[in-house]
Amino acid sequence: MTQNVTLIDYGIGNFLNVVRALTAAGANVHVVDKASEAPSVSERMVLPGVGAFAGGMAEMKDRGLDDVVLDFVRTQRPFLGICVGMQMLFDASEEFGEHAGLGLIPGRVKAVSSTQLDGRPHCIPHIGWAGLEPHSGGANWEEGLLATTPIATPVYLVHSFHAQPTNERDILANVNYNGRRICAAVQSGHLMGTQFHPERSASAGLNMLRAFLAL
Repeated sequence: MTQNVTLIDYGIGNFLNVVRALTAAGANVHVVDKASEAPSVSERMVLPGVGAFAGGMAEMKDRGLDDVVLDFVRTQRPFLGICVGMQMLFDASEEFGEHAGLGLIPGRVKAVSSTQLDGRPHCIPHIGWAGLEPHSGGANWEEGLLATTPIATPVYLVHSFHAQPTNERDILANVNYNGRRICAAVQSGHLMGTQFHPERSASAGLNMLRAFLAL
């Protein structure tokens, strides 16, 4: 059965590629760029994102889309944040100062370390493919977004900041960047998020979006 998905467009998100990927995965996508356009009924919601955290949150608030997200989350229906969209789920970000997030998952967004584990510098932003690994004591890999995704599946990332959840149980998967652990996916009940881009992660990403639609 085709699932109706509301996709939040706050003006700076990579939403067109996400629309195409969700459609390919079998969704009926309704793009919303202002609070007055939010549909009364939708089975799923997706918040994509590229760019800076502060700019994204400012646009969300200016358009009333933060309230649209919060109202939807209260219904306990499946919600997915992608990249900056995932970061916005947390309490705050340290990107270019201190900026409040949506406060839906405890934790903060901090800069990716500029050095490898041995102290040598590495490239920032972190760009490229990395294999997903489960987090010990974290969210259940067998349920939710990664239920049909094998461990070590490569995904595509491009970012300079990453989320650090307060609760280990909210971490669904990590990737390794030269010895540095990066939280790559979170899941807290019906709330899900990926630091990586499913829409740019080839067939594996489409598989994850299908799993999201099947929840």
